[in-house]
Amino acid sequence: MRRIAFALVAVVSLAGVATFMAPASGQTDADAAPIFGIKIPPGYRAWSVIAVAHEEGKLNDLRAILGNDVAIAAAREGKLPYPDGAIVARLAWSYDPLAESEKAFGQRQSFVAGPPKNGIQFMVKDSTKYASTGGWGFAQFDDGKPASEAVHNACFACHAIVKARDLVFNRYAP
Repeated sequence: MRRIAFALVAVVSLAGVATFMAPASGQTDADAAPIFGIKIPPGYRAWSVIAVAHEEGKLNDLRAILGNDVAIAAAREGKLPYPDGAIVARLAWSYDPLAESEKAFGQRQSFVAGPPKNGIQFMVKDSTKYASTGGWGFAQFDDGKPASEAVHNACFACHAIVKARDLVFNRYAP
């Protein structure tokens, strides 16, 4: 539990680090994600944390799941499906051992968020506009630019595994 709490503090304190990853305003239509037409929502860096996660395997990252006010209210209440207007963001950083902690404990003990990785992802709930993908539109931006259409084509198939949770992997962590 201490490790998770430490990671949460690291992610929340590093949320500002993501500021260089993408512009929050002044986007053109060319800046919209393919297929779903989603742009980076202004002010997303100030959204509240829904959850923190550590992905292992090929991804091996530490991530913060943020939500706009609509998503936060639904997550806190455990409301499924999420209401239209909910937006969920996923920020990710490398998952790095803290060298000082290893020296102090004689083993890898603490891990912190390192450089950003795996782009910024968004899910936008609009049950009419995105009816064919469970009511959600998906977007990924790498260095502020939309990822390829192939990346976006993979989103719904992956999230369909958690259909019972309205396609949202993470759960609210109070």
